[in-house]
Amino acid sequence: MKFTSLSQTGGYNLPPCNIVNLCGFHILFDCPLDLSALTIFSPISTALYENHETKKLLDKSNLILAEPYYKTIESLHLWNVSLIDVVLISNPMGMLGLPFLTRTEGFSAKVYATEVTARLGQLLMEDLVAMHMEYKQFYGPTETSLFQLLNWEELEALPPALKDVILGKDGTELGSWLPLYSASDVKDCLKKVQSLKYAEEACYNGTLIIKALSSGLEIGSCNWSLKDPKRNVSYISSSVFSSGTAMDFDFHALLGSDVLIYSDFASWNGATCDESENSSSSIVPVDCATKSDNEHAWELPDFDESSEEMEKLNFICSCSVDSIKAGASVLIPIGRLGIILQLLELLALHIESSDIKVPIFIISSVAEELLAYTTILPEWLCKDRQEKLYSGKPVFAHEELIKEKKIHVFPSVHSHELLMMWQEPCIVVCPHWSLRLGPVVHLLQRWRGDPNALLVLEEGVDTNLALSPFKPIAMKVLECSFVSSIKLEKVPQLLKMLQPKLLLLPDYTKPYFNPLNQLSSCLFFTENETLRVPNANKHLELNIAADLASQLTLLKLKSEELTISRLKGKLFVDQGKHYIVSEKPTMSSNMSPLVHWGKVDLESLVLALEKIGVKGSMEKVKDEDECGSNVLHVFEPSQALIQVKETCIVISTGDEHFASLISDAVHSLLNGI
Repeated sequence: MKFTSLSQTGGYNLPPCNIVNLCGFHILFDCPLDLSALTIFSPISTALYENHETKKLLDKSNLILAEPYYKTIESLHLWNVSLIDVVLISNPMGMLGLPFLTRTEGFSAKVYATEVTARLGQLLMEDLVAMHMEYKQFYGPTETSLFQLLNWEELEALPPALKDVILGKDGTELGSWLPLYSASDVKDCLKKVQSLKYAEEACYNGTLIIKALSSGLEIGSCNWSLKDPKRNVSYISSSVFSSGTAMDFDFHALLGSDVLIYSDFASWNGATCDESENSSSSIVPVDCATKSDNEHAWELPDFDESSEEMEKLNFICSCSVDSIKAGASVLIPIGRLGIILQLLELLALHIESSDIKVPIFIISSVAEELLAYTTILPEWLCKDRQEKLYSGKPVFAHEELIKEKKIHVFPSVHSHELLMMWQEPCIVVCPHWSLRLGPVVHLLQRWRGDPNALLVLEEGVDTNLALSPFKPIAMKVLECSFVSSIKLEKVPQLLKMLQPKLLLLPDYTKPYFNPLNQLSSCLFFTENETLRVPNANKHLELNIAADLASQLTLLKLKSEELTISRLKGKLFVDQGKHYIVSEKPTMSSNMSPLVHWGKVDLESLVLALEKIGVKGSMEKVKDEDECGSNVLHVFEPSQALIQVKETCIVISTGDEHFASLISDAVHSLLNGI
């Protein structure tokens, strides 16, 4: 097995991208886009105020005046896509770069994702295409592309912040920028996706068993379990133990893995590296197993991330109500579905308890489809949401809020219905968190001068760069960090419970996780380097048909505690298991020994020959390569020459029957079958 890290995690919006070579198959985990890089482009509203009589590279905020390009995973372009056999998508954000891959000539891989991830990923891609088209409609078609604008002289003249985003730290990422795919590319991409339910087994090429398991982070997001004939591999993506919307983290199929890949440490804090490598103060032994009826009943540690998220969401609601009471509006360009669904519920409760009336507008080209889709996902939701469904209550509050006309959904900020209903103050939920595309650009331009207005940002974007085209900005900005992975201090306890035989971790976590080597072997990987992963399981199970098994004649090997038997049949692999069945009978059924091995002892050979009446004299000679060999000159009952070398025995005689006799004597000293 080989493992290659193509990119490290950038949080929820930029999951890590990795390739595993398992059982001869190349498996790609996730294909994201770095949408935070959009902040280097000038948004529509600022660009419209620029004087375009002369061609300029930068606007007044030092942002690029051009149609946006999109930053893909640079290292993925170095791979021959025809060599990729399987693509596994862990969550919708890991799907946004997939159309770039599927439209490439030679791509023939099988793509797997959960039903919900495939659908949500489709809606996100369609919304991205729609927002980009809106940009082109307002900004106008550009005759020059990003690469035509960015010659080396202009690259050198760019501000350092922009240059780092465009070229990367090592200056090699210019080739990762591509123009956005089309709506037809999205449709073609989705045709290549096979959707799975949680814990549903998919078998690739009869050899690889693939299962998606709930990661707990978002509705439909998953971890992966892979099993080939020799080992089982687990892959942990962005995960949390519990969620206010999604099904809880499913760890059962991850227990006792031969290899556990854990690459997504979005909660990593580099300050942890300052701790001593020998310190294990934050790694406390925890007994996560309890016995019940003589069986192990495994339970996750009691880590309730959902309550922490609720505190943050309630704080956002409280700040929003304060702005509304001050006569100002609230703008929320957050992209995470689970967060938005909970936030809508809490906003309605806070507004009602504050005895104020204010409309909530949701503006997106896919908002209506997205909200409708969330009402038919009971099996993908947490237990609390499922219980609401069974008791006859709406799974999410937005269903009733839309009926009561407290929430209004519109496809565009320029929608006639929205313009007719528009009133301020109001609360607007819309894309895009980069502040470069979609309704947020126009609304931010409208409210930026109001000191009572509130902008709620999601962590993961450079705030200074994102807000630069809107400065001076008077409105309040609330930057929120939502849980996007298991907290770092809780990971060791999870790993101790899962007990993998071999653990793969990013190298920057080495100071923190080195003590885990006492429990399981750890290998640390670096970005863009291929790591060879040893196989601890050297045994292979073989299922033999009953009619063949009854024909086995076991032979005990000399000087070895093994028994062996010859077998003739047809070997094949199905559902990750090896089978051997009977072949059609042939005319010849000769099963005489054909293979012999071992080392011939000279004294034993002489004794074996004397027993059958063969006599001769031994001579030590040197070969041309100066390696010594022993030669036995046979003179009775016939002439022969037996040369005994380190790796072979040569019998020379003119009598075929006599040669066969000597050969049998030699075979009697060897193991044979």
